[in-house]
Amino acid sequence: MFPNARIAVSLAVLLGLASAANVTTVNVTVTVVAPSKSQPLSSTLLSFSIEQDNWPDWSGIDSRNEFTYNAMMNYANLTGQPPKFRVGADSEDHTVWSPTVTINKDEFPPSNSITPYPEATMITVGSEYYTLSRWLPAGTRMIWGVNLGFNNITNARNMAKAIVAAFSSPSVIESGVILERIEVGNEADLYGSNGLRPSGYWTVQDYVFDWESVALPVIQAAGISTRFGPVTLQGAAFSGQGFTPREIFSLGILESTPGETISTISQHQYSAAFCDGGNEGLTSFMNKTSIRGNLTIFDADIAATYAKGLNYILGETNSVACHGAPGVSNTAGAALWMIDHTLFSSTFGISELYFHEGIGYKYNFLQPITLNYSTIDGSILDPPEPPHIQPPYYGGLVVDTLVGNSGAASIVELDVPENDTTGYAVYESGTLARAVFVNLNAWTTNSTGTRPVVHIDLDFAFGVVSSASARRLVINYADDTSNLTWAGQSYEESSDISPTGQLVLEDINVEEGLDLRATEAILLTF
Repeated sequence: MFPNARIAVSLAVLLGLASAANVTTVNVTVTVVAPSKSQPLSSTLLSFSIEQDNWPDWSGIDSRNEFTYNAMMNYANLTGQPPKFRVGADSEDHTVWSPTVTINKDEFPPSNSITPYPEATMITVGSEYYTLSRWLPAGTRMIWGVNLGFNNITNARNMAKAIVAAFSSPSVIESGVILERIEVGNEADLYGSNGLRPSGYWTVQDYVFDWESVALPVIQAAGISTRFGPVTLQGAAFSGQGFTPREIFSLGILESTPGETISTISQHQYSAAFCDGGNEGLTSFMNKTSIRGNLTIFDADIAATYAKGLNYILGETNSVACHGAPGVSNTAGAALWMIDHTLFSSTFGISELYFHEGIGYKYNFLQPITLNYSTIDGSILDPPEPPHIQPPYYGGLVVDTLVGNSGAASIVELDVPENDTTGYAVYESGTLARAVFVNLNAWTTNSTGTRPVVHIDLDFAFGVVSSASARRLVINYADDTSNLTWAGQSYEESSDISPTGQLVLEDINVEEGLDLRATEAILLTF
């Protein structure tokens, strides 16, 4: 079989598309020269947040976890940079350092059908726990979490010392993995409700006082003195809008000694929650309007952050909080949601998104170890399920292909006058280089009739474009949990996540436009 195939596209023949009666035609204007509103596109736009309790499973212990490593290298090969890793989250505030523990000891609550793989309630770590960072791809930059929840200065200082010592060790230095930031506390706006502080008094003023008192010995132990690096603090890490960056700025946190070392402000965002179970609707989840509404709530915080000369990220995000919802987070539809969620974020000042991952979480891009019971309902798996990717991983391939490897691209959202379809253009050196269109219309196994199609006619402004090469993310149904292909290839059939199948690059005559089925994405290279 040829490794690379080009096909001239008559999409109605290629994919058996709908009759003209089920085709919606839209006109989309694409400027050939980057508009002034285009935003810088980070090579690490797609990054990852890892739950701290099961970090050794992700990294590997005596040797690297090859599945994790290969998954990240696929992304690194597209952008020139491996994704960044933040290790922390809920278990960040349940971790203590001990001189008598070598790597880690975790205490987990019982599993149940809603949360088959719960987070640890207590994590005790030793210094070698942090040196496992050496197993990530060379060039990976890391953010490590330190416990604020226990309000224990000695423990926080010990954690910071152990982190810095690990990244100063010969094995980590030789690996090329770099410590970039330390985060003190995770979602502290929830402490009043999760038992880490008395519910009757915990205010944003109390948070600032506690954070400053714990962060000061952390930066002293870590040798951090400025927000200009090489290691800095990551601030806020709030769960949403419980506390806001604007509030802590007004309370003077940035003028405190530890606050002066904050380089980056982080907030967290999920589109819904599955903490107590329930029924999440995939069709309503794949919604252009709701994706934008879930993100634009951060507009004022983003503006305030950049006004202070700081960077802004979503330091933890994913589809549905509390490890994801079955039939939503683990589906092909979530791959399309992830593409639009990520790219829309990049168009208004969110420089990086850290997709949260654990062991056995429904919304994982990949399950990096063998699982013994179902992520959906906790039932025993016989046989156990080996490491594998999930549909959102394909979304990452689309995003990172669009980002490219120059490190200097910019992005703008395109005006697509259709309720379910979104588009973005990417520029290199100010000139149009790539574009992506995503059809969020959920075509599910219960859908009837003929699959809808959006036909996109492209109008180019300030220049001429005659042809394009295309890669297509092909999905049978939005509620599928496997069998996706990206540019004709599967990443599910090999144990090392290498692509199998013939690479399909479509030749697009831009004067004729292009067709995009419901529940599909296409990436154009000009």
